[in-house]
Amino acid sequence: MLLASIPSPATNALELGPLTLRIYGALIAVGIVAAVLISQRRWAARGHSPDDITSIAMWAVPFGVIGGRLYHVITDNEKYRGNWIEALEIWSGGLGIWGAIGGGALGAMIAARRMGLPLLDLADTIAPALLVAQAIGRFGNWFNQELFGRPTDLPWGLEIDPENRPAEFADVETFHPTFLYEAIWNLGLAALLIFVLPRVWPGRKPGSTIALYVVGYTIGRLWIELVRIDPASEVLGQRVNVWVSLLVMASGLVALVWLQRRPTDGADTEDDEATELTS
Repeated sequence: MLLASIPSPATNALELGPLTLRIYGALIAVGIVAAVLISQRRWAARGHSPDDITSIAMWAVPFGVIGGRLYHVITDNEKYRGNWIEALEIWSGGLGIWGAIGGGALGAMIAARRMGLPLLDLADTIAPALLVAQAIGRFGNWFNQELFGRPTDLPWGLEIDPENRPAEFADVETFHPTFLYEAIWNLGLAALLIFVLPRVWPGRKPGSTIALYVVGYTIGRLWIELVRIDPASEVLGQRVNVWVSLLVMASGLVALVWLQRRPTDGADTEDDEATELTS
């Protein structure tokens, strides 16, 4: 008998009359709305119009969805061989976070250039909001009973229905809830960027917050990726996402150092502590 565990939801869909709503897709939408609202408040605190964020989102969201799906299909293409039409079924799950971030960043860059907005300030504003959106979206994996970790008998082990367990773990009842690990990590990192960073580093250069987001997120994603047991493409015996995490982390560290060393006119710093905390 299980002394304690996290149950999985009985369904991953909501019946709304004749319509069936996938909870995975609904949570992605909720995460996007949360990110927009948080970013609008932070952007307004920097003296800009919150409507700018809505315009940015009109570009970033579709680019992010397309990028996320392409990354997933390319890195896990064996799932769709012989039935490529399923590659279009985004509502069923399958958005690669690296493709989503890369695609969304590209869309945001295009919009920012067209609107004449300061790109690094914009990126710093959005970074914590992205973490909140990612945390909300991870609960979609819970409803889909997917992307969980190795078997565990810890009190917070996640119950997985027999039909969703890997064949080699058919008799195992509970697994590491990697969706919850990542959600907690993301929310904690968002809180650090919003409330702690301005106090400990008030004179940082523009771009520092987004660089710290990259480094902090990849640290968490790296160890979580090593816990997961879902099928994934591998390179040199490691999951592709492990190598991508390491590469992106290194890029974030290089960017952070470069940003602090580049010449400044004395006013080229992120908003002061009071502005950040009120945002």
